Amino acid sequence: DLVLIPAGVPRKPGMNRSDLLKINLGIAKDLVEACAKFCPGAVIGLIVNPVNSVVPAMCEVYRRHGLDPKKIVGITTLDVVRANKFVHEITGVKTSDIHVPVIGGHAGASILPLFSQDPAGAKIPKELIPDLDKRVQDAGTEVVNAKAGKGSATLSMAYAGAMFGKAVLAGLDGELRTECAYVQSDITELPYFASKVTFGPFGVEEVHPLGKLSEHEEARLVEAKKQLKGEIEDGLKALDALYSGAKL
Repeated sequence: DLVLIPAGVPRKPGMNRSDLLKINLGIAKDLVEACAKFCPGAVIGLIVNPVNSVVPAMCEVYRRHGLDPKKIVGITTLDVVRANKFVHEITGVKTSDIHVPVIGGHAGASILPLFSQDPAGAKIPKELIPDLDKRVQDAGTEVVNAKAGKGSATLSMAYAGAMFGKAVLAGLDGELRTECAYVQSDITELPYFASKVTFGPFGVEEVHPLGKLSEHEEARLVEAKKQLKGEIEDGLKALDALYSGAKL
């Protein structure tokens, strides 16, 4: 009922997400087409970067197979884990009591942590929020640079993937669970967006609206959507090229 795909090559210093897309899209396509054939009803959790581009492309693969694109879910839980950790470091509140929603996408400025929607995060002085926001955005690059080309986030991604997997499995077992995830969505003008998602017996049960945003978050939302729109388009164009045999 659940397939987790942590596939593809990791990002290395100097490699941007466009470089990753050229390599990882084909890997994701082969695996998702195998799922379409052998387990078409399963929830497919993708940890394949660049998530912002790969997930829309894989939803299109499912459409071409006559399957439900809502079964394709981009795992953005790591952004939530990082946001919660950083709030803990500032406030001292236990991470188990911190739940910062992270919306938008899973790369750079498309990552938008909503500190105002968590009781602990809301207590952080406003002047600290822009830098904290930026640190969540750049946390992946921070890890890549710290590892000096020997990999990207691995243990923390495994932890985040396990959190996501447990939530989906609980939902499939009838216990509704809500986690942030990147899915087909109509809560903004974009066709794909990360927000709170409730998982149930059929996978994605509900994609939640964004809720009230702070002034900083409203401004950042515009920036996040602008980047995400381009990366969604990049993924769909790359898939078309892959199907047509054109060079990416």
